[in-house]
Amino acid sequence: MHAETTPSHCRHRHRFHVSNLHGERGSRRVVLLTAAMMVVEIAAGLWYGSMALLADGWHMGTHVAALGITVFAYRYARRHADDPRYSFGTGKIGVLGGFAGAVALAVVALVMAAECVARFLSPVAIRFNEAILVAVVGLGVNLLSAFILSSRHPEAEIAGDHDHHHDHNLRAAYLHVLADALTSVLAIVALSFGKALGWVWLDPVMGMVGAVVILRWSYELTHDTSAILLDGAVPIETLSGIHSAIEAEDDNQVADLHVWRISPRHLAAAISVVTPAPRAPSHYQALLAGFDSLAHITVEVHRRD
Repeated sequence: MHAETTPSHCRHRHRFHVSNLHGERGSRRVVLLTAAMMVVEIAAGLWYGSMALLADGWHMGTHVAALGITVFAYRYARRHADDPRYSFGTGKIGVLGGFAGAVALAVVALVMAAECVARFLSPVAIRFNEAILVAVVGLGVNLLSAFILSSRHPEAEIAGDHDHHHDHNLRAAYLHVLADALTSVLAIVALSFGKALGWVWLDPVMGMVGAVVILRWSYELTHDTSAILLDGAVPIETLSGIHSAIEAEDDNQVADLHVWRISPRHLAAAISVVTPAPRAPSHYQALLAGFDSLAHITVEVHRRD
């Protein structure tokens, strides 16, 4: 029996985390911007005695906490990228941050839905002018935050950083900002009609619409991240392709195959090959050279009598 892992030139490279320094910097800026807006709204609410300002301020506080998870995940993954305690690096920490952000997003949506039901059953007096002002200012902050998180940095292009689509951590932060922007837009519409036509009931109805949309976003992000965390996000085409590539010569047979994600864009594989004419494990690794996502391969070779 022969066994070998990846070739010697990359045998000890386990930096399989998604490096997105621009996303990390942008997330820090958004946290500071959102926290500043939260403090202003809470202070103004206490000063002017406005429950609308206070409520929106504390609502922003939940997003500050969720966005803080994003920043923590970035820093932790980067600082521990070479920590030997992580066998395959810290590639899944960003995915875990995205999953935590998705759960927080779902909690926010459920709290919104509960508040909307309570408001619909027991309407309260709304100070329309102040509430509309809060919603407009909040929308402006959210649009600026979305721009910060979505814009690409020239340095990222030079460095060949194409990980934005794989960065679930950044996606979670972006969805939190979009959720706030959506609630602001719906609030402006509901409050404007409420002020003009006296439709107080429209405010909780629009809030419920926003909660449903946010729950949908949360579900999609939870589905994507949980599949990676549970090692279930490997396409069937990749598995069948590995079988075909190895079994195409020398009457080889793949007796056992395990493929799992070690980051959003990196795969690891453990393969057991049974063959009547054994070759060095590196030969079978070379057969898989066309699979760019396979970053770490372990091959066992057994002779078939």
